[in-house]
Amino acid sequence: MYVSLKQDGGAGSLLCGAEQSSAAARAGSQSWAWRSQLGAGAALPASPASPPQVRLCAPEMAAPKVAVVGAGLVGLSTALCISEAFPGCPLSVLAEQFSPNTTGDVAAGMLIPHTYPGTPIHVQKQWFKETFAYLFAISNSAEASEAGVHLVSGWQVFKTPPKDEVPFWSDVVLGFRPMSAAELQKFPQHRWGQAFTTLKCDCPPYLLWLEKRLRAKGVQLRTSKVADLWELHREYDVVVNCTGVGAQQLVGDRELLPTRGQVLQVHAPWVKHFIRDGDGSTYIYPGIHSVTLGGTREKGSWSLSPDPATTRDIFSRCCSLEPSLQRAEDVRVKVGLRPSRSAVRLQREVLSRGGAKLPVVHNYGHGAGGFSVHRGTAKEATRLVGECIAALRGSSSRAKL
Repeated sequence: MYVSLKQDGGAGSLLCGAEQSSAAARAGSQSWAWRSQLGAGAALPASPASPPQVRLCAPEMAAPKVAVVGAGLVGLSTALCISEAFPGCPLSVLAEQFSPNTTGDVAAGMLIPHTYPGTPIHVQKQWFKETFAYLFAISNSAEASEAGVHLVSGWQVFKTPPKDEVPFWSDVVLGFRPMSAAELQKFPQHRWGQAFTTLKCDCPPYLLWLEKRLRAKGVQLRTSKVADLWELHREYDVVVNCTGVGAQQLVGDRELLPTRGQVLQVHAPWVKHFIRDGDGSTYIYPGIHSVTLGGTREKGSWSLSPDPATTRDIFSRCCSLEPSLQRAEDVRVKVGLRPSRSAVRLQREVLSRGGAKLPVVHNYGHGAGGFSVHRGTAKEATRLVGECIAALRGSSSRAKL
C-alpha cells in the first residue's frame, strides 16, 4: 500500500514523505495566465472537518502534480480537500472562468437537498451530512462573515401533503418539524408544510473565500481553457474534472444536460425567513445583503440571456408567497446553467494514448443540489485521487524492480 493515513489523537495530521516540489517544472507551462496571489495577512485557521492528511510513501519520488479543471463551487471545494489531504503535492486549479462568472455565483446557495435518481439515498445523505457539518462549523467561526455562510430558518409549503412527509435529510437540518396551524395561516393557498433551520452560502463571498484558502495553501489558480484533458498529461500526474456543464463537450458526456436557472436578487432586508414551494419551483431565500427569488428549471436550454417575461413571472409567484416583496427594490436578474444528470459522476478513469497514461477523477453533474453536497462529494473525489496516487507509486515501485 503506498498511501497511508496518519492520525494522532483522532485528528488528521500530515506528514508528507514527498515534501519537495517536483524536480523541474514540466514543459508547456509558461503560457498560463496566472491569477494574482494572496496578499500578506494573518494565516487562516484550519478548515473545519478537514479530511485526514496523508503520508506519501516512497519519499525518493517527487510528489505527484495534480490539476483540478474547473473553478466553480465543486472545483474549488475539491481542490481545497485535496490540498488538505495531500499538502506535499503541487496542486493547480485551471479554469477559463473564476468567480463571479461561474454557475455557483448565480445559485442561491441553500442547503436543501436535491434528489439524484441514480445515486443511493444513503450516499446522498452522507454527502449532505458532511457538507452540513463543514458549513455549520464555518457558521460558528470568525470566518462566517467573510465566507458568507449563515443559518436561516423558514418554511417549505405544499398545496397537498407530499408522499414523503419526512425527507431523508430531516435529521441533518436543525429543528425539523411539521408546520403549526398558526404558521400555515400565512400561506392560505397551502395545506401543509415543514419548518426547519438550514444553512445558506452567499456567493460570490463563499467562492472567493475558498480561493483565498487555496492561495494560502500555495495552490496555483490559473486562467486557461482546457479543450482536452489529455493535453495536461505532460505537466500533471493526476487530473480532476470538475467542469460542470462543460463536461458535456470536454469528455463527451451525453447524459449531462444544462438546466437553465433564472433568479432575481432584490433588496428586501425585512425578509428574514426562507419560503420554498414544495416542488422547488418558487422560492425566497434571504441572504446577508440581498434576497434571492426564484426560479426556473429549463432543461436543455443553453441561453444565458435574461428573459423579461420570466422575470415578471418569478416576481409574481414570489409575491404570492410573500406579499411584502412588492416593495422590494434594486432588482437584479441572473442566469446560470446547472449541470444536470441522473447521478453525480464520481469515478476514476485512466486515459491512455501511445503507451502513456493519465489518471482522471471525475466530479461533476450536481445539478440543482451542488451546494447541499459539495463538501461530501469533494471528500469522495479526494479519496479517489488518493487511489490514483497509490496506483502511480505502486507502478513506479514495480518498474524499479
